[in-house]
Amino acid sequence: MQREDSRYRVRKLAPEKPHSQYRHNGGEDNADAHLKRTIMGREVVVAITKGRLDFGPWEQIFYGEFDGRRRKRVLVKIIGE
Repeated sequence: MQREDSRYRVRKLAPEKPHSQYRHNGGEDNADAHLKRTIMGREVVVAITKGRLDFGPWEQIFYGEFDGRRRKRVLVKIIGE
C-alpha cells in the first residue's frame, strides 16, 4: 500500500475534526492521533540478510506522526545470530 493510500485511509477512519466527536479530547484535542497510532501500529520487524534490510520488492518503512512535532526516540533491537 502506498504511503498516500495509508494516509487517506487513516484520516477516514479517525478524522481530526470535529474534536467533539471524541470523549477523550480535553486539553490537547488529540484523541484522533491516539486512534491513528492504534490503527497503524507502533513497531516493525524486518529481517537483515548479509548486513542489509531484507525487504520484498514493494516493502518500505515509513513513520507516521499524528500528534505534532514532539521529541521522539527510536529503539532498535537486534535478535539472532
